[in-house]
Amino acid sequence: MILVTGGLGFIGSHTVRSLLDLGEDCVVLQRRARALPPFLDRARVAVEQADVTDREALLAIGRRHDVTGIVHLAGSYPWPPVPPAPVEATRRALDGLLNTVQAAQEWGVRRLGIASTIGVYFGARGDGPLREDDPLPMSAAVSIPTFKKVGELLGGFLADTTGLDIVDYRISGTWGPLGHLDPFFAGPALARAAARETEPDLSHLMEPAFAEDGIDLNYVKDTGRAIALLQLADRLNHRTYNVGSGRATTNAHLIEAIRKTIPDARIDLPTGGRTPHMVMDTDRLREDTGYRPDYDTERAAADYIAWLRAGNEA
Repeated sequence: MILVTGGLGFIGSHTVRSLLDLGEDCVVLQRRARALPPFLDRARVAVEQADVTDREALLAIGRRHDVTGIVHLAGSYPWPPVPPAPVEATRRALDGLLNTVQAAQEWGVRRLGIASTIGVYFGARGDGPLREDDPLPMSAAVSIPTFKKVGELLGGFLADTTGLDIVDYRISGTWGPLGHLDPFFAGPALARAAARETEPDLSHLMEPAFAEDGIDLNYVKDTGRAIALLQLADRLNHRTYNVGSGRATTNAHLIEAIRKTIPDARIDLPTGGRTPHMVMDTDRLREDTGYRPDYDTERAAADYIAWLRAGNEA
């Protein structure tokens, strides 16, 4: 049985779905009460409501369930990005990570996977796709990549000193069912506006969006499957894996794909944008798990819009 922290969230629920498809039962840990998504099998998913920062509550889960692996997707970083009590927020973030590692050690799990982000590459130098062994800048402009870098360093230290198999997932930009409006890319907002027949509200973005802006964008069903494959692989040859599509998707490409489903969508963006685009090399992931994305941009857009038009909300 695999424990997935944040297992009823955006990426977590799709990871659980993929683990079920691959034959694993799951226990999901969620801090807030949340309904089980309809695409998850209630008979094979146990739900535990607790906070990973509560060590005793977390460790007690191992006395109720035979946990053989952990996928740690619950946010181990302060939120909002500038919390009102930054020292306490930092302590809680580190407690969540350390408690999860302690649980993995005490339960004797086979593998602990920890979510990181494409954001760790922000500011990195070099041409071409971003590789896991590229040197990373020591600084970060926002809290999430800062804490993900810290988590990767701590995870590496703890893997070396405890003998645990700890794996980092550097997750690319991700969109799809149950997702939120991302501050770094416009895709989810464009899809929602098209489904609702409105113009997009992009006020949540950190910077204005342009047609030629792009990023390594992966559909959440593919992201969840990649994480599940990494968790269940018989052998992994590396500690860190890029989880993404391995290609750049521009806003212009997204708009074109959305209009294959909704031709009159009012989602135009001004020309211009930043280049080059952040694209992750996914050779490690493919070589060690056989993973390839199932969803190209058109298929992803059609699937997401169908989900939105069915009356679902993120």
